[in-house]
Amino acid sequence: MTMARWTFLVVLAAAIAVFVSCSYTNVEVQNAPSPQEQQESQATTKKSDEEQAQKPYGAYLAGRVAHLRRDFDSASDYYIEALKADPKNKELVSRVYLILVSKSRIDEAAVYAKQNIENGNNDNFAYTVLAVKDMHDANYEQSIKDTQKFDNPAYKEFIAPLLNAWNYVGLNEPDKALKTLDALKGESSFKTIYHFHAGMINDYFNRNREAQKHYDLIISNESMELSLRSLQIISNFYVRTDQKDKALALVNGFNDEKVIADMLRAFTKTVQNSTPQNAKRIITSPSEGAAEALFSIAATFRYDEIIDVAHMFTSLAIYQNPNYDLAKLLLADILEDRQMFEDANDVYETIDESSPAYYAAQLKKANNFIKLNDYDSAELLLKSLSLDYENAQIYLDLGDVLRMKNRPEEAIKYYKAAIKASGKNDSVWVLYYALGVSYEQAGEWKKAEEALLKAAELSQNHYLVLNYLGYTWLKQGQNINEAFTMIVSAYNQAPDDPNINDSLGWALYNLGYYGMAEGYLEKATEAAPANAVISDHLGDVYWFTNRKNEARFQWQHALDLKDDTGELDRKQVEAKLKGGIKKEPTLSYDKELIEAQIKNIQGSDL
Repeated sequence: MTMARWTFLVVLAAAIAVFVSCSYTNVEVQNAPSPQEQQESQATTKKSDEEQAQKPYGAYLAGRVAHLRRDFDSASDYYIEALKADPKNKELVSRVYLILVSKSRIDEAAVYAKQNIENGNNDNFAYTVLAVKDMHDANYEQSIKDTQKFDNPAYKEFIAPLLNAWNYVGLNEPDKALKTLDALKGESSFKTIYHFHAGMINDYFNRNREAQKHYDLIISNESMELSLRSLQIISNFYVRTDQKDKALALVNGFNDEKVIADMLRAFTKTVQNSTPQNAKRIITSPSEGAAEALFSIAATFRYDEIIDVAHMFTSLAIYQNPNYDLAKLLLADILEDRQMFEDANDVYETIDESSPAYYAAQLKKANNFIKLNDYDSAELLLKSLSLDYENAQIYLDLGDVLRMKNRPEEAIKYYKAAIKASGKNDSVWVLYYALGVSYEQAGEWKKAEEALLKAAELSQNHYLVLNYLGYTWLKQGQNINEAFTMIVSAYNQAPDDPNINDSLGWALYNLGYYGMAEGYLEKATEAAPANAVISDHLGDVYWFTNRKNEARFQWQHALDLKDDTGELDRKQVEAKLKGGIKKEPTLSYDKELIEAQIKNIQGSDL
């Protein structure tokens, strides 16, 4: 990143510092409830919130609570209620317009942005909101005047040229539009944005020869990044200008790991079925062009540390173009980063079934249901998708949901379907792994073992497979030497994984190396303090290292915890609490081989 771009980044982040301080990095938010806790608490607190809102200060407090919960719609409404009684509260005005922007409630936000300026805040972002609102209303000259109030280089040299180029498009002045855009030429970080927008503006005015110069330059210059959006715009131009072969070569050669494969396939199919006669121009209005400008800003500054910048400008882009599905995907992704899974799903709901982004949105929506522990909704959605799409990812996700709902027999059916649909690819081992786990949970060990061995072969001994198979063999008291070798290999691949530390510690315990086992199980417990099985294993080790009080504490802790795996034998743990462990583990193994493997453990001092 160049120094100029970094400077712009810092300035843009500072401009919305009030939103940041109240929503994302605030200490209170770090300790805010989890999504599930929020759902449970909202029902019980709604009544008290409403009672508070009957008074101005109560409305403010209710707004703060909603804000900390990241319920931005409710926060805005409560703050607005508080402002009715205290309209001169400058801090609240500067806060509420930002929250309204984050929810794409731009018409309302513009009212408070203007009031914020009238309160004496020389706020460049507030002028941006006004400029966007005026452009949306086709008040292009006023929008230009709004941007002339910018007094910061980041706004004057980057945001103003992008917005005003499209303002001049609205005023039907293409030469002025392109001359305004020239301001971006001098900064190398914005070179791709310059050529992309110059191409779109020339394209809009049917200056095809000039548009193609800019588009071709983006494609041929390796220093310029071709995004999915630029791919859509440029290939659409090629089809409309009777260059379909060039469009197909472009989309078939596109490779970006950040783009969901099925979305790209859907878009490629659209290009294949397009002709110069049926291909519709994508940018048909100055507002849609302005949405591209705002999305360019959001995509340029999409960094976790300042997620608010991308959030704000993506919301402004959707306001300018309510049918902008890629912007919606970005907004939903930002909301997911904020752990606002329900809000993200609300965004996915607005993506039409005819969109190339629809399938990707539905899959992401199902994953959000899983994150919210709403497995019933996830199952219903995925089963509905499976009726229309024969897709390995759907079957895999559905199998995972059913396995989490303790229905391994049904999960097996979908994992098999996923394997059949996937063909031969590098990630098919994941499906065999999931199938093996389900067979094991269903009590069909021979089939489980066969699937897990296949997964190990296809994955070239991935640590997840080695750990699961080795651990399961140990539980069953079979293939001890091979099991321990697998667990050691898994540990050396992922030494910080708490489950693998648990497996290694528990294996060492069962082989009689109690002192050595202690360290790995303590490390596992520190990383996963809510895992009942790990606590039980640590208690067993403590018993044989003469730390009997601590052993009983760990066993009791295991009983107090929720065990989602179904592995914890509660009756056995209760018996250990009463009478301890009567016999040491007795496994048959090759001592020389085991000790050779212990020496292979990363960091081992044996």
